[in-house]
Amino acid sequence: MIGSGRGETPKKAGPLRVAKAVFWSFLGIRRRAEHEADIVNLTPVQVIVAGVIGAALVVGTLVFIVKLVLSRATA
Repeated sequence: MIGSGRGETPKKAGPLRVAKAVFWSFLGIRRRAEHEADIVNLTPVQVIVAGVIGAALVVGTLVFIVKLVLSRATA
């Protein structure tokens, strides 16, 4: 039982769970229950790594879209 105060360590979240939490956090849409469950299951290292990867994907996507638009505008 999580939060029983008996020194039990909570189960570590998997990569998909971490990605989902970071994705919804980027959008700013989170349910309180999911947020509280993530606090228990996610480690700061998992969140930081997933956040850096997510930010890199967003920036890479934006750069790709801009290059695509500019290449079509000059063609």
